[in-house]
Amino acid sequence: MERTVTIVPEAGLHARPASKFVETANEFDADVTVGPPDGDRVDARSMLAVTGLGAGHGDEVVLTAEGEDAEAALDALEEVLTTPEDGE
Repeated sequence: MERTVTIVPEAGLHARPASKFVETANEFDADVTVGPPDGDRVDARSMLAVTGLGAGHGDEVVLTAEGEDAEAALDALEEVLTTPEDGE
């Protein structure tokens, strides 16, 4: 399964949003990757890999998931990426 999502939090995939994203990815029984539409994908369960993408506010990323919880994982991760941080 694959889904393209635009990042909403002002911090992009850094700091708190990245932490929440990785935490969420680890809650599911699925192999999940994230990356730019035209680039390499990284393990969504790795904080270092996710922050290393340098994905910012307004950037598009492609989420892919395989496994028993693939659809639920994509739904939850899309929600993390499309929900503004508190105070925005």
